[in-house]
Amino acid sequence: MSIRLGCIADDYTGASDLANMLRQNGLRTVQTIGVPRPSLELPDVDAVVVSLKSRSIAADRAVTLSLEAETWLRDRGAEHVLFKICSTFDSTDEGNIGPVIDALRERAGGATVLVNPAFPETGRSVFEGYLFVNGVPLHESPLKDHPLNPMRDSNLVRVLGRQSATPVALIPFAVVEQGVEAVREALAKARTAGAGAAIADAVAARHLDVLGQAALSGPVSAGASGLGAGLARALVARDGPSGPAQPSDATRPRPTSGRAAILAGSCSTATRQQIAVAETSGIACLRLDVARMLDSGIDQVVSDALDWARARIELGPVLIASSDHPDAVKAMQSSHGGLAVGHVVEQALAAIAEGLVAAGVDQLVIAGGETSGAVVDRLGLEAFLVGEEIAPGVPVLRVTGAQHADLSMALKSGNFGGEQFFTRALSMLG
Repeated sequence: MSIRLGCIADDYTGASDLANMLRQNGLRTVQTIGVPRPSLELPDVDAVVVSLKSRSIAADRAVTLSLEAETWLRDRGAEHVLFKICSTFDSTDEGNIGPVIDALRERAGGATVLVNPAFPETGRSVFEGYLFVNGVPLHESPLKDHPLNPMRDSNLVRVLGRQSATPVALIPFAVVEQGVEAVREALAKARTAGAGAAIADAVAARHLDVLGQAALSGPVSAGASGLGAGLARALVARDGPSGPAQPSDATRPRPTSGRAAILAGSCSTATRQQIAVAETSGIACLRLDVARMLDSGIDQVVSDALDWARARIELGPVLIASSDHPDAVKAMQSSHGGLAVGHVVEQALAAIAEGLVAAGVDQLVIAGGETSGAVVDRLGLEAFLVGEEIAPGVPVLRVTGAQHADLSMALKSGNFGGEQFFTRALSMLG
């Protein structure tokens, strides 16, 4: 297998988002969980997205995992590697975006890395180096309060500069508007000036096309799924399409037991609205007692949740949520620590997912990036075939590999999807 584009994603839902965009823009795509084992059989594809759970771990560990993924991708023919990051740039001053970019740049020969997290389709844009969410500076938007990676500064040149080993340049709107050659010249000047990375502006899809073409001139870029789409379109324009937009097994209906479950660990406004709509539609819902788990451990809460689900799973889909209002979450984080709260929630929902699959559930919808990572790891999944889009950034995923090959999933970032997302996802997984 020789691939046209290699991608390293720093979380699992972001990887699914990227894989969906690559498929939509003409590249046959597979998403792997971690660096694949040598014997894993993958179909003939154009792009591989290696999913890592590296966004919120120690920076040195994130660098090690990313370099392992980069080696695997280069060994299979990838001339260009995209480091996929969140469209809200979730990264503290300690990293991990800067350290990973530094390492990938050094491995690839030192060229300045084009960086752009814009995704205009979902309201994320970059102008004069500032990141906006639906026209509001990130640090003034509701998305500033990520529990693990809060964002208090919208100036990405400053944000990335504080966590990078070299200066960070800006490729402003006026240059991007001039086109591909102007951006390439700006990257060359940035390298001469000693900049290891350059934040590029983008407020519309046409800018992502310009940046995608310019980025292909170098070995590494970093950005959200919008830049991935620009890279895919640039590759197809340059080399032509190579076949259907996805392996046939990704869209072929699978036999299903009809047993389905939704697990929600995100506390975002979007996910909380989706839970409320699902409850109103008649889906049975159980809310986990997070305070009890923090005080007494997860075992009894997990056992009770599985007993509750088994009693209902033959009657229809069930929803199990740890999601709560941000004020309640902040109170628990203040008393127990943010990392402890997140860890308890992730491990509980992962254990519940394992029990549900053992009980015959073969359709799973997971809300929340960290929760998705914990569930996928607990189930020991190796790779997904990427199917049709459920909502922008969220495709149907069909498990491939040795474990749970009958399982269909959707992995959703907390803020993605409309109010009817859960019911739509269940209708498409079956």
